[in-house]
Amino acid sequence: MHELYYWIALRLTCGIGNVNYKNLINHFGTPEKIFHADAAELRKVEGISARARESVLKFKHSHVIDMELDLITAEKIEIVTLNSPNYPENLKNIYDPPPFLYVKGKLNKQDCNAIAVVGSRRASEYGIKVTEEISRALALRDITIISGMARGIDSQAHEAALACGGRTIAVLGCGVDVVYPPENRKLYGAIVSNGAVISEYPMGTEPNSYNFPARNRIISGLSIGVLVAEASLKSGSLITARLALDQGRDVFAVPGNIFSLKSKGSNSLLKSGAQLVEGADDIIESMHFKVNAYKKAEEEENEKAGNLSMEAQTIYKLLQKESAQIDEIILKSRLSSSQVSSVLLELELNGFIKQLPGKRFCTY
Repeated sequence: MHELYYWIALRLTCGIGNVNYKNLINHFGTPEKIFHADAAELRKVEGISARARESVLKFKHSHVIDMELDLITAEKIEIVTLNSPNYPENLKNIYDPPPFLYVKGKLNKQDCNAIAVVGSRRASEYGIKVTEEISRALALRDITIISGMARGIDSQAHEAALACGGRTIAVLGCGVDVVYPPENRKLYGAIVSNGAVISEYPMGTEPNSYNFPARNRIISGLSIGVLVAEASLKSGSLITARLALDQGRDVFAVPGNIFSLKSKGSNSLLKSGAQLVEGADDIIESMHFKVNAYKKAEEEENEKAGNLSMEAQTIYKLLQKESAQIDEIILKSRLSSSQVSSVLLELELNGFIKQLPGKRFCTY
């Protein structure tokens, strides 16, 4: 029988949670040996209830597991178990690590140098901008960006890492074969190609609300620090921050507008002792990362920008400082409306800028 069969079987056994699962693996070595053990041997494992022992001893073959294995094969999903050398070391060391992960894409050793970037699903333009700049700067220094592929801050963190050729990992609160939110299908594909989409939930699991708090412990567990870019007082990002502290991770927060409800959560974290972040260097210095200098991608981007027309360079430099609405660009650049429209189209087509709602533009 396939080795993974027993890993999935133990996950489905009544009375076996993540902590008990880990204790059983530490004692027996593999799930297959657990199912071949007798009651006396099972009693030696701390925390295993009589109900759990009974469930293990009475386990029978399940076609549900066969179907799961068939789906994994069909969708080209990798199962990374606690015994696998590819299981993330940071995550393995938390109190209740998932016994195995469903992985679409690839995990690698570089991912131990990771920062989680989380925040509001209804992010402000300010939140989007700081997320983009900080995530991009971290990714350019070979730091993997971890997030949850939710709308708003999460999606922007992934996109910023991908835009500069960096690595990023998305942790889902649903099955790894379920794209949520559905409008992120293109982003999902890009993450798979340049990192990994992972989940602890079985194939086909829907994105139920109660899955996400548990999912958040994986986001923080994969990282060595968590950045809250922007969050309200009721944001799930504060759960991630609390979990990060429980796991011994550093928590960072970007200060926000004191009049904005969207910043109340992140500002509250700062009052509680989170480290204030104004840029990627604050995180780098605090975490003592051994990072590479900016990649060639940064140099190539600057060189490419140098080949733009004078008008395009003028507008590009304006937008590097802050996003702007088209009328503001016309005013600040002192160019005609037709010139500005033409240049904005040129910059957008060449991947230097993107358009935001309300005819606003910003750099990638």
